[in-house]
Amino acid sequence: MAEPAAALGEFNFAGDDHVVPFQVEGLDVRGRAVQLGPMLDAILERHRYPAPVARLLAEVVVLTVLLGTSLKFDGKFTVQTKGDGPVDLLVCDFSTPENVRAYARFDQGLLDRAIAAGQVEPEQLLGKGMLAFTIDQGKFSQPYQGIVALDGATLEEIAGTYFRQSEQIPTRVRLAAAELFDRDDAGKPRHRWRAGGLVAQFLPEAPERMRQPDLHGGDGDTAGGSHKEDDAWMEARSLVETIDADELTDPQVGTERLLYRLFHERGVRVYEPREVFDRCSCSREKIKGVLKGFSAEEIDDSQEDGAISVTCEFCSTTYRFEVEEVAQAAE
Repeated sequence: MAEPAAALGEFNFAGDDHVVPFQVEGLDVRGRAVQLGPMLDAILERHRYPAPVARLLAEVVVLTVLLGTSLKFDGKFTVQTKGDGPVDLLVCDFSTPENVRAYARFDQGLLDRAIAAGQVEPEQLLGKGMLAFTIDQGKFSQPYQGIVALDGATLEEIAGTYFRQSEQIPTRVRLAAAELFDRDDAGKPRHRWRAGGLVAQFLPEAPERMRQPDLHGGDGDTAGGSHKEDDAWMEARSLVETIDADELTDPQVGTERLLYRLFHERGVRVYEPREVFDRCSCSREKIKGVLKGFSAEEIDDSQEDGAISVTCEFCSTTYRFEVEEVAQAAE
């Protein structure tokens, strides 16, 4: 049962589509939490994805937003999966400071067979492959990419593995997505998507306290066995693992209320929320720039009835160019 709002004092709640940074000083933990509503719903409904695909993409959007809002520089953060399952591609871009776009690709026949067989768990839909995290600071720097295998685990678990292997920061990630069926103000039936998530990281002042138990077979394996985890991190992780998926998506359980329920005994501090928006980075000028690189033969092959139409896979906006316009730009 949710804590009463009065228990949190008198302050404004962040609400949907706002990432809330937080700190638990008693446990040396920092993190971010979010509930996504209208922004996510707009992305998913634009493409009318089947529910299993929409649910997967929603989790990727949450993960991207949680990690992307931590960037301290101008750039782009991308989370992308590639697998051999029915949903072979999921991609979400976060462009600082606040813009999000996302897209999913799937094989309808394979998806139908998976649904009929009841094989709709995330790991079954994604199959074997990889999850990539890419940070791009612009044309004056080389992009950084970290890759972790899709190996039959959930996106939560895979993200945790990435931080453990690549960042070496003890991290716990929680993700959830849900469909809501209710009625609008006029009493008409309404369908909406919501999602939520939380990332908590152990960041003590003494770096030696961050040491985690070694991964099996890793370079850190020792004859003496695995290292014991720090008690503070064990407590924080255990608290985060008590979160129900419904709490992450329930519009009646605000982000601050959830953080209070988890950490009030240790004292949790929340910071200014960061709002995120459904905004694509495509434009007519950008696409025209791509078409400039087309040869005369490619332009001819791409045209239909004297024009070339290009539809953005992310936002579904269609841009139409007259062949003469593209040909002149390509010269």
